[in-house]
Amino acid sequence: MRDIGLLILRLGFAGTMFLNHGLGKLLSYSETVNQFPDPLGVGSKFSLIMALFAEVVCSLLVVVGFKTRFAAIPLIVTMLVAFFMIHGQDAFSQKELPFLYLIVFIVLSFTGAGKYSVDRS
Repeated sequence: MRDIGLLILRLGFAGTMFLNHGLGKLLSYSETVNQFPDPLGVGSKFSLIMALFAEVVCSLLVVVGFKTRFAAIPLIVTMLVAFFMIHGQDAFSQKELPFLYLIVFIVLSFTGAGKYSVDRS
């Protein structure tokens, strides 16, 4: 049952991260690149590229369960930035979603993907 739970967690959270966050950024790259938030001071373009790497590439790796523990790290960093920097001054209700993603990706970094994954970890 543990492995089925990890599968549902991976598909639900990483799949939603890809579909609701990564894919939209990817499809609107040219419109977004110059106005994307730059909380780390590395430039809007590089900030967007880092977010895309996490939300598209890493979330898909987590979905299929390939190198999940490592793929979760950029997602954790992205959610830390979203929670503390992008939504830092917002009420908790406004930053609840990045917090939930953060918790799930931290859990997956500790547990791995489970038996129903490419890695079968």
